[in-house]
Amino acid sequence: MPNNYFVFSFAVLLLLGSMGSAQSDNPMKDWKESKIEVTIMEGEQWWIGVVNHGHHMPLSDGYEANLVGYIYGNQAQPVLVSSRGRSIWSDEPFHIEVKEHRIFLRKSSGEFIVQKYGSSLREAYLGVSRQFFPPAGKMPHESLFLQPQYNTWIELTYDQNQEDILTYARDIIANGFPPGVIMIDDNWQRGYGDWEFRSERFEDPKAMVQELHEMGFKVMLWVCPFISSDTEIYRDLRDRGLLLKDKKGFPKIVRWWNGQSALLDLTQPKAKDWFLGRLQYLEDTYGIDGFKLDAGDPEYYVDAIAHENISPNEHSRLFAEIGLHFPLNEYRATWKMGGQPLAQRLRDKGHSWDDLNMLIPHILTQGLSGYAFTCPDMIGGGLMGSFKNIETVDQELIVRSAQTHALMPMMQFSVAPWRVLDSEHLNAVKKAVDLRAHFTEKIMELAQHAAEMGEPIVRHLEYEFPGQGYADISDQFLLGDSILVAPVLQPDQDSQEIIIPPGTWKNAEGDVVEGPATITTHVALDELLYYTRIP
Repeated sequence: MPNNYFVFSFAVLLLLGSMGSAQSDNPMKDWKESKIEVTIMEGEQWWIGVVNHGHHMPLSDGYEANLVGYIYGNQAQPVLVSSRGRSIWSDEPFHIEVKEHRIFLRKSSGEFIVQKYGSSLREAYLGVSRQFFPPAGKMPHESLFLQPQYNTWIELTYDQNQEDILTYARDIIANGFPPGVIMIDDNWQRGYGDWEFRSERFEDPKAMVQELHEMGFKVMLWVCPFISSDTEIYRDLRDRGLLLKDKKGFPKIVRWWNGQSALLDLTQPKAKDWFLGRLQYLEDTYGIDGFKLDAGDPEYYVDAIAHENISPNEHSRLFAEIGLHFPLNEYRATWKMGGQPLAQRLRDKGHSWDDLNMLIPHILTQGLSGYAFTCPDMIGGGLMGSFKNIETVDQELIVRSAQTHALMPMMQFSVAPWRVLDSEHLNAVKKAVDLRAHFTEKIMELAQHAAEMGEPIVRHLEYEFPGQGYADISDQFLLGDSILVAPVLQPDQDSQEIIIPPGTWKNAEGDVVEGPATITTHVALDELLYYTRIP
């Protein structure tokens, strides 16, 4: 704990105590409300660990969020960090409102811990992360970083089947893309909780996995914590008391995007062991390498009664801990898992320029929340139905999306570029993949550094260059501390304005620029602008 640790900051009024009895989201527990009010200093900027709100940061008057039983469909961390070296941490979820240059926080119980670690965003982040979510010393499997990932969702949606998966994999290689991790998405299984391949769609899943391995792919399967009701597995888990219950003592049935299901009670070791056993069975029987662990959002656990009395957010955390058993993993929704070796994907983005513009601020927020091992969703967008009609596909958008991914920690395809792009745009995408290969060694060094030290791989300019007026920049990022990346994020753009931070920087052609400066440069369709800092 740093020497300058304090709870009562000179800019903070901490109010703890009884605010009247109220009912929390957990019906089994009464609580007394805790409140805190933090005055924002002149020129101070704040970031909060709500990844899907990254485009609202730094925070300004009018911002409001409630993390009690809800994390906005993406990762969250109960932390705030400021450009003046301050941080706020809470073990419990809270409500936040920013108004009149003050931050108002409240929650059901417990302490808000306010500290000052230095005078910069970097010092605030490193201080709070080392104390409350230190790096685990491990990173996810290197295959997630070394090559692009390929997810079968867009091409197959709910028609996951052996023949088309193998065709997709063969086409990846035939079209000049390198093999990497291939993720088989939802509906390969017989049912939710019935984690066995559907025999009518997979004639020989073990042979399929073996062929994918021979082509150079690692294979991941989509899974979730839901259990389809009116099945033998449901009845077995119900009778063993391993499902969450409602207020009447029956298994709780929740509505989610694919229907209505029961939920495992992961507060019970036997339920956790059952789920881990099913996943291990898939690895041992078919040679599966890892898992995409979807859902687990806290809202599905609201009002659920478990063996242990914990918050909905803590149920989300327990589901995220499952992934720690499998180095090849992916999550979209996690709570309080900063510093852990989990691959964290951004929430599904649409096929639009507006959503493309959210990739950078959202992935920057992941980094400032302790989630260093990040994936910026699927190239071109990951929403079902976006690519059914080739006539509506924006080919330039896919190119610029691939370029934005290229120098981020992970790069994931789903829509088959060779299906929706002409030769010019396809070649531009392949050039982005080739550029990534050039930087793979650097990305791996940064991933290992993140595992050991907790620093983000993708960094905000304010993080490396404090006090230079860069807090509002959300269309550029730094890969580590020495590579400045400025993707094109608008359509029909052949020139780009770039903020060059202090120092000496060199572009891909070897031209040198002295910063700080603002320059405008030409950019071609197949070009990603980046600058390397010269020591």
